[in-house]
Amino acid sequence: MRIRIVGAGAMGRGIAQWAAAAGHTVELGDVRTEAVTDAVAFVRSMLERAAQKGRMSEGDAAAAVDRLVPLDDPWAAGPDVELVIEAVREDLATKTEVFGRLERALPASAVFATNTSSLSVTRIAAELKDPGRLAGLHFFNPVPLMRIVEVVPGAATRPEIPPLLTALVEGCGHRAVTVADTPGFLVNHAGRGLVTEALALLEETVGEPSDIDRIARDVLGLRMGPFELMDLTGLDVTAAVIDSIWTGFRYEDRLRPSYLTPNRVAAGLHGRKTGRGWYPYGPEAPAAVPEPPVTGDADRPVHVFAGSPELEGDATALREALGAAGAAVESGGRPSAGALVLVPVWGTSVASAVAAHGLPAGRTFGVDPLPAAGRRRVLAVTPAADPAAARDARAVLARAADGAEPSAVSVVRDTAGSVAQRLLASIVSVAASIAERALAAPADIDLAVTAGLGYPAGPLAWGDRVGAARMLELHRALYATTGDPRHRPTRWVTERAALGLALTDPGTSPADCVDGAPDAA
Repeated sequence: MRIRIVGAGAMGRGIAQWAAAAGHTVELGDVRTEAVTDAVAFVRSMLERAAQKGRMSEGDAAAAVDRLVPLDDPWAAGPDVELVIEAVREDLATKTEVFGRLERALPASAVFATNTSSLSVTRIAAELKDPGRLAGLHFFNPVPLMRIVEVVPGAATRPEIPPLLTALVEGCGHRAVTVADTPGFLVNHAGRGLVTEALALLEETVGEPSDIDRIARDVLGLRMGPFELMDLTGLDVTAAVIDSIWTGFRYEDRLRPSYLTPNRVAAGLHGRKTGRGWYPYGPEAPAAVPEPPVTGDADRPVHVFAGSPELEGDATALREALGAAGAAVESGGRPSAGALVLVPVWGTSVASAVAAHGLPAGRTFGVDPLPAAGRRRVLAVTPAADPAAARDARAVLARAADGAEPSAVSVVRDTAGSVAQRLLASIVSVAASIAERALAAPADIDLAVTAGLGYPAGPLAWGDRVGAARMLELHRALYATTGDPRHRPTRWVTERAALGLALTDPGTSPADCVDGAPDAA
């Protein structure tokens, strides 16, 4: 295929390298001819480096370079061009002008694709004489390494174009997901669950950014915590994306931004690129503050209180784990005088358990029963907690069985659920809302999130690990405890829990039940 790429910046050159390495002839154009020269040199260097590292042969690298065709004029006639990929700056007027000029220069058979990450594909196409020839083809940076591409049909896109683009992407070694032309498309939309909930937890002073990040990494198994991720991406970029998606979905509570971000953006606290964000960076930055040492009496008796029949299994598992580590675990229905009380929580608060069951407020603490990806437990303390008892409870939780490493223990403020539960509930909830609106297929949601965001599992598959019924229980408990509509259970999770279906199961649609019904768009 002969492909023209317009825009020779970071994305354009990455797409050019990807396409040329896959065997396509790539015309590369830009209004700045020096940008084209620089891009060709960059692609050549990257292909040569790939050959040196054994990722491709020297002959294949040289052939890929030969398939690059630098253009002096991005609007030059191109009778053989089959596909145009636009990768200019993220501005609607600029993109519509680019495609208007290309429409006059290229044959009507050429398919147009925009690499927009945030603009409406339909609005970009609307100014064309033939809006049906354009679709979104959203790559992620760096293109050769991020092996996921979003195929985004606009409202007028001809039905044969998305399959053509999908075949191109997958023929070049990447994975393609088809997503509706809605704010944030798929990856950016699905990624809001983590960061918006992390900011909400910070608003509630549940923990510091470092506390929340440690729990996200060590309990949920994320490679980076949400605040580390915001610093890497840039808070200015993250905040703009959050606001754009929230506005685009007509102020959906599930996507609600935080009041914390505007002032930090205005102050230039954008993250790594400005030297300071949620954390300091650079040669003058102080060393990361280590976790406080575990102190207290690890031999103090402990009573594990279930609080409800639904949590008895979690309480039993905690008793057995602590017993195996040598803790003095009490048996019986009520705690003895002086014993620490540990309450597994699932979408509820420790304070509510204290009030409902008459537990001693000073020595009752919450424990998250969510299975941890690493060796970390989370201890929740209420405003009535005795600090000395809290230190003892942390020491008890840090105990390990013979030969095992002791557990790290984070201490956070009591809240509905826990940090990890809140983050996971939001990740699953946002993905479920995408699925229930049919913005993308369940399999595509999970594929895009694992490939585009690096999560250890797709959000719907992650919810299935917990179980649809238990996820629904968590969402309902969070909603009932907080009253915040951001936690309102989705229809997707509610129905699948009621019907015994997996969250990843697309289910039966009305079209499946009618002979001769057209395929869904």
